[in-house]
Amino acid sequence: MRVLESLHRNVKTVAMPSAMLVGAVLCRPVTALETWSGRMVTPVLIFLMLFVTFCRVRPSEMRLSMLHGWLLLFQTIACVGVYFLLLPLDRTVAQGAMICVLAPVAMAAVVIGGMLGANVATMATYSLLCNMAVALLAPAVLSFAGTGACSFAGMLARIVPLLVLPFAAAQCCRAVLPGVAGWVAAHSRISFYLWLVSLAVVIGRTTAFLIDLHDASAATELWLAAAALAICLVQFKTGRAIGRRYGDPAAGGQSLGQKNTVLAVWMAQSFLDPISSVAPTAYIVFQNFVNSYQIWRKDRERTENRV
Repeated sequence: MRVLESLHRNVKTVAMPSAMLVGAVLCRPVTALETWSGRMVTPVLIFLMLFVTFCRVRPSEMRLSMLHGWLLLFQTIACVGVYFLLLPLDRTVAQGAMICVLAPVAMAAVVIGGMLGANVATMATYSLLCNMAVALLAPAVLSFAGTGACSFAGMLARIVPLLVLPFAAAQCCRAVLPGVAGWVAAHSRISFYLWLVSLAVVIGRTTAFLIDLHDASAATELWLAAAALAICLVQFKTGRAIGRRYGDPAAGGQSLGQKNTVLAVWMAQSFLDPISSVAPTAYIVFQNFVNSYQIWRKDRERTENRV
């Protein structure tokens, strides 16, 4: 068992960069697999990953707090502020930056947050709350900044199956098959490896998209990537600062910094200038390098504390 613990600890520090590299190198086979499956590989992986994580959460532990309110307030104000700040520079860059802020917390943030010592119930509560809030907010924001074709029903159709259904399935399992749910909760590290596979698939699709993108100028792409990097760092830093005030910096950082980039890319390509999706595409890479660094630092702190 100690050997497995040591192996898991050593692997996870380099796992996300490795998964991204594998996805980038195998972008064509990965894209072909996604197309063949009807784009069901990623949703199935996310469902399983969240099911494993939610088996650890009791509904009675899920409570709203001021932390959730401040995170939502920052996200709402910042997405509008970033758009108007960058609009004089370039409308496409403004759209890409805005979508990096507007996008809800990633489904996998609960998984990574748990590895960093965050309160899983706090993050699960915010994950449900944030995604539903974005479903309400996004149609208004995207209608103003984009094509006007976004609807509340369309947003719910993208969010609910990947968020509410795994939570409901996990709670049903806890009630009907508590032994199974207990075993799944005790082996929750499975969700991390499911996330790695999902990450490789997302990066593969992303790489293929960038290779096939011929309409954008190099300058626009660089500005979009730079905006994504700046926003990524600011959101992780701000989230941790807010979370620290409520005794959970890891939950705050992951809740605000780790975005549902699959949904963000879809929103950008469907309702904004499609080239603006370069920003959330770049955000995928940046947020996972940040997470790799945080996991490495957390493991180093644990090792030092043991000594």
